[in-house]
Amino acid sequence: MNIYMKNLNKKTGLFFLLFILGLASSFNPDAGAATVAFTDVPAAHWAKSGIDTAVNKGYAEGYPGGLFMPDASVTRAEFIKMIVTATGQPVEASEGKWYESYVGAAEQAGLYATGDFANSEVEWNREITRQEMARIAARAAGLDTEIDDRWMYMTDKMNNIDYKWMYLAAKTGLISGLGAGKLGEKEHTTRAQAVAAVERVLTVLSGGKLKTDKYAISSAELAWHKTNVFTMMPEYFDYDGSWSPFGGREGQWREDKLTLNSKDGKYSATLHELVAIDLEDPNDPNLKNVPPLNTLKWSFGEYNNPGFPVSNYKKAYLVYWKSTVKNDDPDHYSSYDFARVNIDGIGDSHKPGRDKGILTIPASVHVKEYGDSPYYIIPKVGKEQLWSSVSISMQTSVRSNYYFVQEVLLSVSPHGD
Repeated sequence: MNIYMKNLNKKTGLFFLLFILGLASSFNPDAGAATVAFTDVPAAHWAKSGIDTAVNKGYAEGYPGGLFMPDASVTRAEFIKMIVTATGQPVEASEGKWYESYVGAAEQAGLYATGDFANSEVEWNREITRQEMARIAARAAGLDTEIDDRWMYMTDKMNNIDYKWMYLAAKTGLISGLGAGKLGEKEHTTRAQAVAAVERVLTVLSGGKLKTDKYAISSAELAWHKTNVFTMMPEYFDYDGSWSPFGGREGQWREDKLTLNSKDGKYSATLHELVAIDLEDPNDPNLKNVPPLNTLKWSFGEYNNPGFPVSNYKKAYLVYWKSTVKNDDPDHYSSYDFARVNIDGIGDSHKPGRDKGILTIPASVHVKEYGDSPYYIIPKVGKEQLWSSVSISMQTSVRSNYYFVQEVLLSVSPHGD
């Protein structure tokens, strides 16, 4: 009896009765996709094609009564069986639990590691989360999931490993968000989602390219290492530069430097998130995290300049950050309640028109007066207007240079310098 029937017996006896009475689904797994018919998977269902394909390939099955139960949860063991079967991994017979042979095949193929979760019947029969599914799918698709040992000393990074897999899976198109950038990483995976993920793995393995969800990639990058600038601003940061403790260009972001301490120990600032919003995209999900654009103004702090409306300048990015600050010496450190962040190397500082509201380089954004908010507006410019180094840094908010300290969080070289 397969895993689906075992689960069926636990959940309800109705379908088993229907099966005994000969009322089970009449589809033929060896027939074409057009002959697959499930009463609970209408033609308009988002996963209809994938479900039909999965059943015809033999790595997914229906339930008695002509049902597929697309919204039912999948266990870890069930998903392992799906991915192992679909990718054609050799499976050796086992006299133990039904899933042990598939787990052994997955481990041999590098799809599962013993540290992923406890190897027990209880754990294998738990419903698999979307985050766990993404990790297995990323491995199955052959994505570069190697993590450099050098970062292990920095902070608690186990969560970052999970989110890096989530990021890689989203960036490749193996997973999509649940709308408005929601990852749903802790939510249980449905049968329809599992089939969709397996089919996408097979597409990648065959050399195909998948449609991606930019918002999901942005959310996964932000969850991975507290910024989304590589997803949202690739024209500025998708270059080689800083030493990368995480591997890949995205790993150039120095998460180990997100806390800045002054020389005398009386000032510290910790950056928790740095988020980029595309002002040309009215659907950017992070817009909900900032005040209405018509209440924001940008300026360079010139005397008597009330600022220019952000809402009038859409060809730009709005960058905001979340931080905490400790200031035990307000005589030497400015009393901002947010970290001081600088973004340099973008735009033409000599280009005229700033006094007329022409954005030529990154500018501070405020609500009531200059410097009152942790926001920047950054113009969209071509590569020819990028300096030899584009960087993001944190600095102490000082009243004199003696107390100045800077941490460079990211520095890339657009021109290969």
